[in-house]
Amino acid sequence: MIGLSLNCEFVQQILTGFITNEVRKTGFSRVVVGLSGGVDSALSAYLGAEALGAENVLALLMPYRTSSPESREHAELVVKRLRIQSDVIEITPMVDAYFERFPESDQVRRGNKMARERMTILFDHSAKLKALVLGTSNKTELLLGYGTLYGDMASAINPLGDLYKTQIRHLARHMGIPEVIVGKAPSGDLWVGQTDEAELGFTYEEVDRVLYLMVDRRYDIPDLIAAGFDERFVRAVLAKVQASQYKRRLPLIAKISARTIDRDFRYPRDWGK
Repeated sequence: MIGLSLNCEFVQQILTGFITNEVRKTGFSRVVVGLSGGVDSALSAYLGAEALGAENVLALLMPYRTSSPESREHAELVVKRLRIQSDVIEITPMVDAYFERFPESDQVRRGNKMARERMTILFDHSAKLKALVLGTSNKTELLLGYGTLYGDMASAINPLGDLYKTQIRHLARHMGIPEVIVGKAPSGDLWVGQTDEAELGFTYEEVDRVLYLMVDRRYDIPDLIAAGFDERFVRAVLAKVQASQYKRRLPLIAKISARTIDRDFRYPRDWGK
């Protein structure tokens, strides 16, 4: 496997330490995580429970009326295994009320709305409980821009954002997440029958090999072709990474003053504490 193998025990220690430090140094002790029934959110919940204790993790299940019953079963399985607190908040009334006014909306708009509806609920509960929202986006999704800006890509801290999907599965199996969750086809569960890989047009294993060499090893296109990858596939992946760069940056602020936020006025998250 091209550079994607993990020392799972070591990575697990780094990520649980990351959660503990980043949550507590900003004055919090709890996290809230949106549990979809997929492997990413399951892994975040497992890491959060190990880092902070099960009593300090709240899982929210937020199904839409077309969500798969299997997704909810898998999310409930994680709740049961970890013995964490949970709640179920249906997003159907809020989403459908909005689209009654825009019935022509396509699946992309509807999917984005669902993702953002879920994130507003997570941040509302973070305020209610004085908890941080624990992220669930992995490195593959972030690099491809395969996520909703201010929706599922949002969080207060993200323990998974430097792990490719292939590595997420390795770590999930290492931590004992049920195989029925780890091994199933990834899906945002945004509409009936939707799967990530069918929508993307390639598997995570295929694209992770290219992304790792392109991003982590700084291979250029000739290097990737020489390594045996199809040129059209490589160029398509690069185009997705470049086209989604804006999603990975904070909103750009027009510079007027001597010290512009996030350019000249930059301090750590725990500045002053």
